[in-house]
Amino acid sequence: MAIINNYVKSLNDINSLQVDEPRLPKSKSYLKIIGIPFFPHANSQGRLTLNDIETILKQNHIFDNISLASKPRVIKVSPKSDMSIIWLDIWDVQSSSNAKMLINRCFNVGNYIVMIRGANMNPGIPQYKNCWKWGHATFSCRIQGTRCVKCNGPHKSEHHREFSLCCKANDKINPP
Repeated sequence: MAIINNYVKSLNDINSLQVDEPRLPKSKSYLKIIGIPFFPHANSQGRLTLNDIETILKQNHIFDNISLASKPRVIKVSPKSDMSIIWLDIWDVQSSSNAKMLINRCFNVGNYIVMIRGANMNPGIPQYKNCWKWGHATFSCRIQGTRCVKCNGPHKSEHHREFSLCCKANDKINPP
């Protein structure tokens, strides 16, 4: 890395002040922290905030060389639970050595022992493929049957031309 750094800064046609330090290619790794209470303060109803998470990550030495790729996300485990899951996207080398170092590690947060698990990429807000609405799961969908993604009619998208009035073929025009 030092050789590459010296070479780039010695070139005449490049402003050396605008060149970042060379580093290995990075990729994202996805982790989740389980076992943290959603309401961290026992006497208050205040939920877990991003500031609380940043404080937790700064206080634990296992996160010293870890840089976040995006803001952590906090999700309540279930509506009736008082526990949360924290989703972390971290910058990692392509071999995922930082993630491998963190996965299955435990650490203390107050009186709780929390664990870091590996996770798949979190795409964000889910869209249910039956009714095409955002933000709810299959079991909470109240719509009976399927909906068309093109016209929101009570048929599947592959049968849109057959059942939808907006695209149904007219026999009287040429070509039908």
